Amino acid sequence: MTRKAIFITGGGSGIGRAVARHFAGQGWFVGIADVNGTGIDETAALLPKGATSRHVMDVRDRDQWKGALNAFAAASGGRLDVLFNNAGIGSGGQFIDMAPEEADRLIAINFGGVVNGIYAALPLLRATPGATILNTGSASGFYGVAGLAVYSATKFAVRGLTEALEIEFAKHGIKVRSLMPGFIDTPLLDQVSADSNEPARNRLSDSGFEIVPVERVAEAAWDAVHGSAIHTTVGKMAKRLSRLARWFPGLIVRQSKKIDALGAAGH
Repeated sequence: MTRKAIFITGGGSGIGRAVARHFAGQGWFVGIADVNGTGIDETAALLPKGATSRHVMDVRDRDQWKGALNAFAAASGGRLDVLFNNAGIGSGGQFIDMAPEEADRLIAINFGGVVNGIYAALPLLRATPGATILNTGSASGFYGVAGLAVYSATKFAVRGLTEALEIEFAKHGIKVRSLMPGFIDTPLLDQVSADSNEPARNRLSDSGFEIVPVERVAEAAWDAVHGSAIHTTVGKMAKRLSRLARWFPGLIVRQSKKIDALGAAGH
């Protein structure tokens, strides 16, 4: 039986590492891609020998995508059962305080990297029966989050691309799915925002928000690839926001304005 293969961007830490471990544990071949070579090596060390390929690359660079996928195909026997577009960065703070260059970087990595990956992977995906594209979205792609305006916008874009391509690619035999998690226990939560020197992890915990372990996201990724839902929400907060955005958007606006006003008063 031919071993299935998954290519993971952002595989050097967090969700990407957890998904790599989960799929490798199911006998899959795993391509680990990241800008951080040390992170790639750390992930690979957790996986069975002979079950991985390593690719240092920047998802913004189309030539690097081509080179990485060519090397991956040579190692996987030409298979690409799942392209997991997971690489992303988080940057928060009030929009008025964010430098335009930082907004450009968010858009180029979080959305542009997904577009680049799909274009580069299409030949392999079309050559692999039953292939799937899995994109990491966010609960902030259900309704825009104040203090995360540009980040939210990139996740809305990922969501829209996922929905449109699920329709377009059906005739090519390719499924398109997304993960829509809430706040996940990854290194992103240790970053500080433009309007605070306190890590996001501390502020979320103090506010009573759920922080979801990456292992739950990895299980959700497996379910997303093997299920029929286009979007898979992860965590109670993501599920609640999805329902509120659909049925009670006015409530989100009112609550968000109160929270935003409190943040401005403390700034």
